Amino acid sequence: MIDIALLRKDPQRFKNAAQNKGTNPDTIDAVLRFDEERRELIQKIEELRKKRNELTQQVKSSRDQYNTNDLIEQVREIKKKLDDIEPRLRMVDNNLRDLAVRIPNPPLPDVKVGKNDTENEILRTWGEPQKFDFKPRDHLELGEMHDIIDVKRASKVSGARFYYLKGDGALLEWALLQFAIEILTKEGFIPVIPPVLIKKSSMKAMGYLEHGGEEDMFVLDKDGLVLVGTSEQSIGPMHMNEVFDKKELPRRYFGYSACFRREAGSYGKDTRGIIRVHQFNKVEMFSFTTPEEGDKEHEYFLSLEEKLLQALEIPYQVVKMCSGDLGAPAARKYDLEAWIPTQEKYRELTSTSTTTDFQSRRLHIKYRDGKMVDYVHMLNGTAFSMGRPIVAILENFQEKDGSVRIPKVLQKWMGKDRIYRP
Repeated sequence: MIDIALLRKDPQRFKNAAQNKGTNPDTIDAVLRFDEERRELIQKIEELRKKRNELTQQVKSSRDQYNTNDLIEQVREIKKKLDDIEPRLRMVDNNLRDLAVRIPNPPLPDVKVGKNDTENEILRTWGEPQKFDFKPRDHLELGEMHDIIDVKRASKVSGARFYYLKGDGALLEWALLQFAIEILTKEGFIPVIPPVLIKKSSMKAMGYLEHGGEEDMFVLDKDGLVLVGTSEQSIGPMHMNEVFDKKELPRRYFGYSACFRREAGSYGKDTRGIIRVHQFNKVEMFSFTTPEEGDKEHEYFLSLEEKLLQALEIPYQVVKMCSGDLGAPAARKYDLEAWIPTQEKYRELTSTSTTTDFQSRRLHIKYRDGKMVDYVHMLNGTAFSMGRPIVAILENFQEKDGSVRIPKVLQKWMGKDRIYRP
């Protein structure tokens, strides 16, 4: 949640930020009204309680029965007033909280103002897009040719947008996992296998339920649980209501888990193959750090994502999201988009975001530096969202005969340098 003190000081900044993110800025005026009323009610309650305590002491010390009865009546009148005001305060406080969590995290100053993904900035490209002297096959045709991707049987079992990875397909995912583990453990990240079901309150604290976010989630209302759409959603709340010592930061994790998404609003898009599916596995990086190191940590996460794709020799471009393409929690976000030959365009493969102190305020995660206590900054970044790098490998490394070269960095785990047609 945003800092209410900052909102009072500069409401226009937050209105502009909300508008630039495509959300309704009118919420901010409502929050300020409730905030003002809340402070007025608290002041009244404190004054009444103080007066009640004074009168109670006078009752205890009074020896005049007439005076005592008068004092007791005044105490009763105050109690009636408190009985009227205190419920109002609870209602105002609840309304304030419900509205305040809908205010999005303001984009950082270096983020371009834009309406949607058409206005994102391409920062740089790496590698040359593949050019073939034959008509390239798409990843699904190659996957079915080698019997390593099976969407037809998955559809029988689970429905549309599920898939089986088999044989070399499964080995390729595990090779990517081993490669990520090797790189990230050397970088000092702590490996974690997180739960994939979390409380709705935890998901709300991460800032993903507002603005229609719940529509893309699998929610178990009976149990009050949500299936995670990415490992970060269960890693972030791991330290809720805790205080780090500054020397413990940055605390970096990488999680590996299954992820689940309804893909709401994507009907008709990428229905072929395994680019946009309901279930997939993912290696996700996460960091808790100090505010002054937040921007540096974000660039570090981006450099790791580039390092992984460069090692796979997959051509990509780095894209910086404009304000209108940022989710509510993100203050800045980069996407790495891999070249997909059969689509003749770059497609998102990984991303990294900083949420500054937006999530840590909601989760009450702080750090201590001497006597000073402040909120940490929280960042996330994808190492591999397994299906998509497999798509990129199959399409970029295919040969005319249908075989697929395996990137050199993965060959020691695959035990081969090529996937041959059966």
